[in-house]
Amino acid sequence: MNKIKIIILREYLTRVRKKSFIVMTILGPILMASIWVLPVILATISTDEKTVQVLDETGLFVHRFTDTKTLRFVPISMDIEKAKENLFKTGNDGLLWIPKTKLSVPSSGIYYSTGQASLEVTSHIKSIMKNEVESLKLEASGIDPEILRSIKSTVVLNTIKISEGGDEEKSFTEISMGVGLFSGVLIYMFIFIFGSQVMRGVMEEKTNRIVEVIISSVKPFELMMGKIVGVALVGLTQFLLWIVLTLAIVTFVQFTMLDANLLSGSEQIYTGQSKVLDADQLQQISEQMQSKDSINFQIIEAISSINYGVMIGAFLFFFLGGYLLYAAMFAAIGSAVDNETDSQQFMLPVTIPLILSMVMLGLIINNPSGPVAFWFSIIPLTSPIIMMLRIPFGVPHWQVALSAVLLILGFIFTTWLAAKIYRTGILMYGKKVNYAELWKWLKHN
Repeated sequence: MNKIKIIILREYLTRVRKKSFIVMTILGPILMASIWVLPVILATISTDEKTVQVLDETGLFVHRFTDTKTLRFVPISMDIEKAKENLFKTGNDGLLWIPKTKLSVPSSGIYYSTGQASLEVTSHIKSIMKNEVESLKLEASGIDPEILRSIKSTVVLNTIKISEGGDEEKSFTEISMGVGLFSGVLIYMFIFIFGSQVMRGVMEEKTNRIVEVIISSVKPFELMMGKIVGVALVGLTQFLLWIVLTLAIVTFVQFTMLDANLLSGSEQIYTGQSKVLDADQLQQISEQMQSKDSINFQIIEAISSINYGVMIGAFLFFFLGGYLLYAAMFAAIGSAVDNETDSQQFMLPVTIPLILSMVMLGLIINNPSGPVAFWFSIIPLTSPIIMMLRIPFGVPHWQVALSAVLLILGFIFTTWLAAKIYRTGILMYGKKVNYAELWKWLKHN
């Protein structure tokens, strides 16, 4: 046992001192935090104001184009050809021409831009024109547009999960889906990254003949287990550092950069200027702030609904279980071959269950309680990813326990098989190994 501890310590210290480990430990949290922080920061950065000239020959739309924080509309009255000539002279960004047609309600326009037309600009223009055309058509039919707009409603559908004991709990499908996907993909990446490190480490020692010296003082099984556990501790260390550093970065950015610019333009006018607003403006601002508060509350409630203790505990267990199961097989492959080129023929059968788990993610999300999801979360070769995908949706305790027990048994079985291959393959040099040869090693050991 002491020899295994020495090997674990050597593997651990050798890897955590590498520059690649230090670089990835620093870059990982930055990249993970940027996924959450960067979109918010970019959304708060004000973009350059664009100026659009409006040549409305119909006279129906021009007064509907009001300025926004990023768009300024300038009505003009001249010939279209002259307007196009003056577009570059004025330095404006675009020209909207709404030609007069024989139709009572025109529904088309042409936008001339000095560069590639912005999606924001074209979408805003089409939205305004669409609303105005609809209003004109309703008025022509004798229907008051305001009445039609007043009956439009937003339906809020809350989902409640009822347990067998009758307890009710509000559920958030989108949050569960995001957390499950993130956890499953992270386990997939970690198993591949750190499992490959075990295989490369075994091949390197075998190729350099260092293993001949090591085997003289330790048993092959002790060497294999020491390598597997040592690399597992490296992965856990990196994962825990990622969590701590990511939370630190997100918290720092939240308190230093995201406190400002969180109110909309109307809210800033309402809170920052001493103006007397009419009833319509007050109603509009009230609805905006209520809507914003409701959305913020829903987001906070959804994030708070995540049981972080359960998720982190389940992640650590299924990551370790999945890694140990696959790392034993990766170590066996590394001991059987002399270079990475020869390892490809053995890598594919081993990694097919992992790849299949990723392929099945969409189906599992659509029906996390179905028979396919159940069996994939029970079979040890696929359970680390699929069970982590299902847990945020709520999984019966007996299924989690069954999956955990089978995963442990699967690790013990694969380690036993891998050890039989490892004992023979670690001292084999220069021979091309095939599946028939591996089968002989399994039978004779």
